[in-house]
Amino acid sequence: MRPSRRQLKKLTFETKTSWRYSITATNIRHTWGIAGSHQIQFLDALHRDHAEVEDRIRTSKGMGLHNLPSKSWQIDTGWMLAANLAADLDAWLRLLTLHYSQDLADAEPDTMRLRLYHLPARLARRRYLCIERTWPWASAFTISWRRLTQLPAVT
Repeated sequence: MRPSRRQLKKLTFETKTSWRYSITATNIRHTWGIAGSHQIQFLDALHRDHAEVEDRIRTSKGMGLHNLPSKSWQIDTGWMLAANLAADLDAWLRLLTLHYSQDLADAEPDTMRLRLYHLPARLARRRYLCIERTWPWASAFTISWRRLTQLPAVT
């Protein structure tokens, strides 16, 4: 893979072909018996898959883990539990209802907060939610709400 201009200063690469090489260090043992595990592409795919985990960590920090409010262990434990619940609900909402919308399925937590979670609406008397027609993401919210209500009940 050819290095970018920013990487040229930091990385070592072969000067003749300008290809950069990367080293992957791992503590994974005993991969024999797994088809394809003897190839370097297997380890590369494993580590690229781990990048998705790192992305969820960034999302969790955006949901509140970044700013723990107290130096007390008990308060921080409650805050961490609430932030992890919010991150899990966000992940399930994206998985179950927002897969049709690429911009919302991959949006950052701040974008999701602006577009869907801080809803400019009011509750009517008989459990009606009155959403402003001028709100640009009203259809995205109603589609995701319909998909959530159509999920089968857990038995």
